[in-house]
Amino acid sequence: MKYYIIAGEASGDLHGSNLMKALLKEDKNADIRFWGGDLMQSVGGTLVSHYKERAFMGFIEVLMNLRKIFKFISFCKQDISKFNPDVIIFIDNSGFNLRIAKWAKKEGFKTNYYISPQVWASRAGRVKSIKRDIDKMFVILPFEKDFYKKYNYNVHFVGHPLIDAISDIPKTNEQQFREENNLGTKKIISLLPGSRKQEISTMLPIMLSLVENFKDYQFVIAGAPSQNEEFYSQFTNGKDVKLITNKTYDLLNVSYIALVTSGTATLETALFKVPQIVCYKANWLSFQIAKRIITLKFISLVNLIMDKEIVTELIQNDLNKENLNKEIIKTLEPNNRKQMLLKYNELEAKLGGKGASEKTAKLILKELL
Repeated sequence: MKYYIIAGEASGDLHGSNLMKALLKEDKNADIRFWGGDLMQSVGGTLVSHYKERAFMGFIEVLMNLRKIFKFISFCKQDISKFNPDVIIFIDNSGFNLRIAKWAKKEGFKTNYYISPQVWASRAGRVKSIKRDIDKMFVILPFEKDFYKKYNYNVHFVGHPLIDAISDIPKTNEQQFREENNLGTKKIISLLPGSRKQEISTMLPIMLSLVENFKDYQFVIAGAPSQNEEFYSQFTNGKDVKLITNKTYDLLNVSYIALVTSGTATLETALFKVPQIVCYKANWLSFQIAKRIITLKFISLVNLIMDKEIVTELIQNDLNKENLNKEIIKTLEPNNRKQMLLKYNELEAKLGGKGASEKTAKLILKELL
């Protein structure tokens, strides 16, 4: 079978790579062409476009790059037509993927979606077009099945692929990791400021403003593979902080607490059982627009899945040096750490166990045979 997969960012690349492995296991003759990243490319198949080329964050940034985005959309349609796949698999990345899906459905291609667009967060009216354009939807969050049920759209809950991704990773040898990265013996406060230049530039200076307040701890930045060391150096100059690139999971394995930019990383941090503080700050205008269309009580996946505040969220103006200092002190308190870790266990149980990629691959292939 011929599979065309479209993923648009680092997390999509991770989940896309695991889905590709599962598809190749189920279909030995699978021919896969994809939009993704390094992880998907390492599995095999043919990379058409790297997600780094399309990493636009926020409403204003998207508007500024509309011409470039429309060129990508046009090229993607041409490439799909030329490849003529048996199925197109969309992974998250709704702004791009839903436009392609509308065209693909009209052209007669079979359309599957893995990792639902966050229509439960904003613009629920998009469910109408999803029902029209997507043949099968595979969701990874437990509340999504009930959400779609309200719209008479039957979707498959397959569990969260992060459970597989994390459980497959060997336990980090802490002593060796510390020695290799010259980390010393202090407990580690890891900083996860995101992967895009814009969000790193916003989050990291605030996170680093606390370094002098907690000299008994080692601050370590989880560097994104998409950014080079020189980019981070403008923020770290003169500060007692380490940068470790492309080893986020190893770093989380040895971290005591973490400051995390809202996104998939909040869930990853929870699954590694690291107490965390969630940070989010956006372009002012982008935030004002988002505030008016997003209907959620929380921004972190941890709190959304649990439907209550498990981790503190410091959003926009609340994300400042004073508040972050207070929350770090709270998070370091033993009893608060213990309670958060207990809630993380409940969270993991809600996510449905292992095998999300395999379940999805089998369901996709079942529809094709």
